[in-house]
Amino acid sequence: MKQALEGLKVLDLSRVLAGPYATMILADMGADVLKVEIPNRGDDSRAFGPYVGGESSYFMSINRNKKSMTLNLKNEKSKAILLELVKDADVLVENYRPGTMEKLGLGYDVLKEINPQLIYAASSGFGHTGPYSKRAAYDAVVQAMGGIMSITGELDGEPTKVGSSISDIIAGMYTSIGVLGALNYRNETGKGQKVDVAMLDTQVSILENAIARYMATGESPKPLGNRHASIIPFESFETKDGSIMIAAGNDTLWGFLCNALGVPELIEDPRFHTNPLRGENYDEMRPLLAKPFLNKTTEEWIDILNDVGVPNGPINKIEDVVNDPQVIAREMIVEVDHPTAGKISIPGVPIKMSETQGEVRMAAPVLGQNTEEVLKEILNYSDEEIVKLKEEGAI
Repeated sequence: MKQALEGLKVLDLSRVLAGPYATMILADMGADVLKVEIPNRGDDSRAFGPYVGGESSYFMSINRNKKSMTLNLKNEKSKAILLELVKDADVLVENYRPGTMEKLGLGYDVLKEINPQLIYAASSGFGHTGPYSKRAAYDAVVQAMGGIMSITGELDGEPTKVGSSISDIIAGMYTSIGVLGALNYRNETGKGQKVDVAMLDTQVSILENAIARYMATGESPKPLGNRHASIIPFESFETKDGSIMIAAGNDTLWGFLCNALGVPELIEDPRFHTNPLRGENYDEMRPLLAKPFLNKTTEEWIDILNDVGVPNGPINKIEDVVNDPQVIAREMIVEVDHPTAGKISIPGVPIKMSETQGEVRMAAPVLGQNTEEVLKEILNYSDEEIVKLKEEGAI
């Protein structure tokens, strides 16, 4: 099956997470991604554990479907090699602090003269404009500054970081979306462009109802634990043997839930008849719902609620997720052969397409795995020239 981005040539100068996540999305859809790394060290995430066969499982999880070559971009010969690759590239992705690529003589203004059709995607903490532009940033810093920590955690508890690196990941997603938008524009006009994505911007963009609530009320939202701020009941309840997440997102589902719990009298109770009323009288409603849940196990409630159409689910551990029959059926855990780590399991491709299905074609590369291949087959370097480049520390 042909893939959606087959033939697209991407130079990936990024490291750790936001940039590599963006290029992984492009690679999963068929793009030919060449990861350019620092000689002898590589992407910083190669040093993040845990390790399998001496290779970082963190690195391997987000760098599948890519090739790797090493270039010392402070070396003039290395820069010349990169510039040669840029001539034939469709996309370049980097996530250096703004100004770094310009100091190397590799900023967008330089590269667009070499290749006017190039799409130059830059993912950074705060973007290439604004008073914070030159600041360094990591996911936890942006989660703190972007407000997500202030609404995450237990009721009246301390601000809490989201368990995954959500600021990096969302920035990576937006970067890939920006690249695809720029590709469509280029297809129509023949012109490349710069895509500037800031982690802080993308974090603000996903605050969803938190900003809406503040703008409407003038009050900063606070953490509510597992409870939704606007939809009620939309939270977890303890069961006989654990807990279950319930999402009764409208008045019809409210009725289904009450009947399933054996408390039909609550449906027409004037205190709870509508979603706004359930919010106003939440402290009275909560214990009336919580008590029946304690009479049955989580699995029993899942079956009962599924039968009547009330959205629900168990609060799974990661071991439950990777063995979930729905996750397995959708091929969201796949096995690949790595050159040194052997067989490893990693997340699959979440975008399912009927005509151009993406796939995990190959495991993440070892450092510099494809350096000689690129130099010989694409740039026509001889063995002697490659040996000299190694001696000079260029690759």
